[in-house]
Amino acid sequence: MNTAKDEVKSLLQRLPDNCTFEDIQYHLYVIEKIRKGLDRAEVEGTIPHEEVEKRLSKWTIE
Repeated sequence: MNTAKDEVKSLLQRLPDNCTFEDIQYHLYVIEKIRKGLDRAEVEGTIPHEEVEKRLSKWTIE
């Protein structure tokens, strides 16, 4: 597993040279949210696809 420092280095390599501090902060925020979501899914489990469709059906128009 990569360290946080390794992930930041990798992110900086992928971003364009003209990116702003706000761009960097946004991408770090997204990476952290994804990591927390994956950790939570591992601990608490996930919802089967069929259940997601059932729950979302009341919000979507077919």
